[in-house]
Amino acid sequence: MNTPAIETFNLTRRFGDIVAVDNINIQVNNGELFGLLGPNGAGKTTLINMLSTMVTPSNGSAKVWGADITKNSSLVRKNIGMVFQGTTLDDKLTGKENLDLHGRLYGLPKQLRKQRIADVLELVELDDKADVIVKTYSGGMMRRLEIARGLMHHPKVLFLDEPTLGLDPQTRNHIWDYIRQLNKEKNVTIMLTTHYMEEADHLCNRIAIIDFGQVKALDTPENLKNALGGDVIILSVETRKLASRLLDLYNRNGSAGSVQQKDSSIYITIKDGAGQIPHVLKIASDAGINVLSVDLHRPTLDDVFLSYTGRAIREEETSSVDRIAHNLQARRH
Repeated sequence: MNTPAIETFNLTRRFGDIVAVDNINIQVNNGELFGLLGPNGAGKTTLINMLSTMVTPSNGSAKVWGADITKNSSLVRKNIGMVFQGTTLDDKLTGKENLDLHGRLYGLPKQLRKQRIADVLELVELDDKADVIVKTYSGGMMRRLEIARGLMHHPKVLFLDEPTLGLDPQTRNHIWDYIRQLNKEKNVTIMLTTHYMEEADHLCNRIAIIDFGQVKALDTPENLKNALGGDVIILSVETRKLASRLLDLYNRNGSAGSVQQKDSSIYITIKDGAGQIPHVLKIASDAGINVLSVDLHRPTLDDVFLSYTGRAIREEETSSVDRIAHNLQARRH
């Protein structure tokens, strides 16, 4: 297939006065593992909900596996699998029964359902738990079963919405292994949303950094980090007010490529960071600002996000666009 697996054209979704997704244009290649990286409330889930035909765009359009998401939604649904952010399993059924129900909904014949259930349970290493009631599963086991369910009908594109949210680090690493295996060995095109920097860095061929419904940057993780053009020096001071003063000083000095503030710390992107530390500290000292600590590291995706948005990804938001949009949508049904 030469055409993109996913393609959006000024895709937009509004919920009242809230713009959850704002004129997004992206292309995801066949066989790619593509990440949407951003904080809670950035619009990632709303974007995936539109691409999976669960939410209608306010403006713009998109194609998934060549089918228009509004004009040919049934074909889109036939070609996609979906793993939601929250569990949607029936915990009163066994693992096998959950998969069988999904297969029936997709019209798979009995013999094919039986074979696919065996295949996907083996893939996620749950074949020994097939006849166990789901409510006794651990969180990681439920996540693996949901991935297995999303693969029952051989989807061309798999959407994973925060696939490791709330899981412990060890279980998260196991889920990563399954995702890589699906992408490389089964050639499933995968789009995943995450606010975990490490997850996006480890898994994705390319990443779109999303904030307030807009794509702020799109490239490979390595290119995004290299684009910052140097090392990152982090200076911690006593108060946010002092950090703001320091931010102004470094911006006026002009020797750094990028200077950002996060709480009471200053993030300076600069070439030859180790050699520049004495100069950076002298500026603070001459201004009478006491630096509590200094850290030097190569750029991370967190630094990239900070550079493009002026703030760091936060775990939770008090004003989540996706949460508000979900609530507004729920009230209409």
